[in-house]
Amino acid sequence: MSTSPTQPSWNATEGSPAPLGVTWVESENAVNFAVYSAHAECVALLLFTDTDYSHPASAFHLDYLRNKSGPVWHCRIPIAQIGEAQYYAYSVAGPNSDGRHTFDPQKLLLDPYARCVFFPPSFDRNVAMREGSNAGKAPLGVLLKPGAGPGWKPHTPLGHQSDAIIYELHVKGFTKNPNSGVDPGRAGTYAGLIEKIPYLKDLGVTVVELMPVFQRDPQEANYWGYMPLNFFAPHHEYASDPQMYCHHGEFGAMVDALHEADIEVVIDVVYNHTAESDARGPIYSFKGFDSEAYYVMSSDPANPFLDFSGTGNTLNFGRPQVRQMVLDSLRYWRLRMGVDGFRFDLASIFSRNRDGSLNWSDPPIFSEIASDPALRNLRLIAEPWDAAGAYQLGRVFPGITWLQWNGRFRDDVRRFVRGDSGMVENFLRRMYGSDDFFPDDRENAYHAYQSVNFIDSHDGFTLYDLVSYNQKHNEANGHNNTDGMDDNYSWNCGFEGDEGVPPAVLALRRRQVKNYCALLMLANGTPMFRAGDEFLQTQRGNNNPYNQDNEISWLDWDRCRSNQDIFRFFKEMIVFRKAHPSLSRSRFWREDVRWYGIGNAADFSYDSHTLAYCLLGKSQGDDDLYVMVNAYWEPLTFTIQEGTAREWRRVVDTTLPSPDDITPAGVPIRRLQYRVGPRSVVVFVRSRSANPR
Repeated sequence: MSTSPTQPSWNATEGSPAPLGVTWVESENAVNFAVYSAHAECVALLLFTDTDYSHPASAFHLDYLRNKSGPVWHCRIPIAQIGEAQYYAYSVAGPNSDGRHTFDPQKLLLDPYARCVFFPPSFDRNVAMREGSNAGKAPLGVLLKPGAGPGWKPHTPLGHQSDAIIYELHVKGFTKNPNSGVDPGRAGTYAGLIEKIPYLKDLGVTVVELMPVFQRDPQEANYWGYMPLNFFAPHHEYASDPQMYCHHGEFGAMVDALHEADIEVVIDVVYNHTAESDARGPIYSFKGFDSEAYYVMSSDPANPFLDFSGTGNTLNFGRPQVRQMVLDSLRYWRLRMGVDGFRFDLASIFSRNRDGSLNWSDPPIFSEIASDPALRNLRLIAEPWDAAGAYQLGRVFPGITWLQWNGRFRDDVRRFVRGDSGMVENFLRRMYGSDDFFPDDRENAYHAYQSVNFIDSHDGFTLYDLVSYNQKHNEANGHNNTDGMDDNYSWNCGFEGDEGVPPAVLALRRRQVKNYCALLMLANGTPMFRAGDEFLQTQRGNNNPYNQDNEISWLDWDRCRSNQDIFRFFKEMIVFRKAHPSLSRSRFWREDVRWYGIGNAADFSYDSHTLAYCLLGKSQGDDDLYVMVNAYWEPLTFTIQEGTAREWRRVVDTTLPSPDDITPAGVPIRRLQYRVGPRSVVVFVRSRSANPR
């Protein structure tokens, strides 16, 4: 549409409803502001200078006859009128009579689309939790100067396939400990992670999964980061200069450095709830703009927020404006920040309708993500459950092509390895790729790699604690040890904790850790382990240190130096997996695998604790593998059921000390019978040239 030279455009005088957030309009030397609030009655845009965070330098009261289009309030301010202002917020008034709204015009509100968040020196969470003004104590959006902020990052996702090894880490906890070897000025930051890239390359991981990096409430005491305040800004405390108000550059430099090292970057995203909690929680942003438009609400005025996340509130994916915000955020982190994928926390909440019921047929967010060109070819990983009972592992999860955290792999492998009876059949299914959850029949056509196999994650015991504690020890969290999971399927190897442990127990724990590592790397699917497992990181039995921003959670790099044998085993098992693409396939093993026991038939009886299998590699241009697993507490003699003894070389035996526990070149054997030690894993390799088939 053209306009005459003397007639300004409607957008220039009224502002535009799209895009949401703050947009620099270069042709007009102006800034466009747009925010969603369907039920607001009055909206004011407030601008602040760097010398006064309590009193706005300018206030623009929006007129619904001029500055509102549908549910979006908007205006366009010439740069000359912005003047020296560097920050902005909103004040919003609306109805509160029915209990479904929490409008409070005295509260300064953070734009949900703010790209950078500033916390004034007097920031106070408590003020946001009670009636009255929070001026001078509220988080503010940053008015980026023209040309500032992240640019476009044209990048094709790396897309590791059979060599994908996911490594879950916490940006701060990875390098914050003074013994990390990172420059003290960069410890616990995005820049600090860059310094550790040589370590990641040496270990062999190819995908880092960063625990949440969205900006969160710094006074909420959630070290893990699962209480987001905003879905666009990187968390300021992970920057090497947290006093700076915009950290996209340092985050982007970290992503670029990881890409240069051929390591994918997946970020753990929390779109299911916000840091505003329930009716007793703070009003920072969404509550003040339009609680009914953003959250799943109840009909009970005393408890208006329905909680399917376990945090006090739930974002409403039955509402298109919430889905639009999530899509805009995903595009931003993909196109502006350059990430390769996303792990979606409590992803079953995406399936909930406006009233909180589950949509089992076609929740719209999944088709919207699938049809967005900017989000194609990304690694999308779901945690396929929520905190209110929804459990959608496998084909019942609506994201058909997504990868999924396989909680059944975790539980079944833990139970088998610790020695539970009646677990052989389930253990076999997990090693095969969990085709009972991800069927590859004609109707479903799932892939084995969609199962993200893991023994542990941030949520629960570390791998070492899994073999050192029968019970959780969460007293430090301040909840009288009532928080955290009770069903851990752990086993302390005969002695609780780490004080005065008998040498025989320590040796068994180390062997069990190697068993878990070996099985994870020998299973079909996509393996994931948490940072520090490779050197026996401990949280002293705390299986829920969400609020422990200290040595309980920070990686102890002295343990890396003192447990080099375990580090070497992890490293060599990763090398072994990458060298044998037959293990990690797009499809299931099918006719290439033959299942055995200590003899020529697998034993699925209740009291069985053994399994063996031969995986033929010819179809993949690979060697043949023979795996023996003895979860029994006594040694057992297995017999190789394929070929002759001279064709096979032993490469792994977890009962042996380092470096004999894994020998890449292999050790020849003289007999087909092999004595497998108690609670151990043994692997043999037959070169493809020795297999006549």
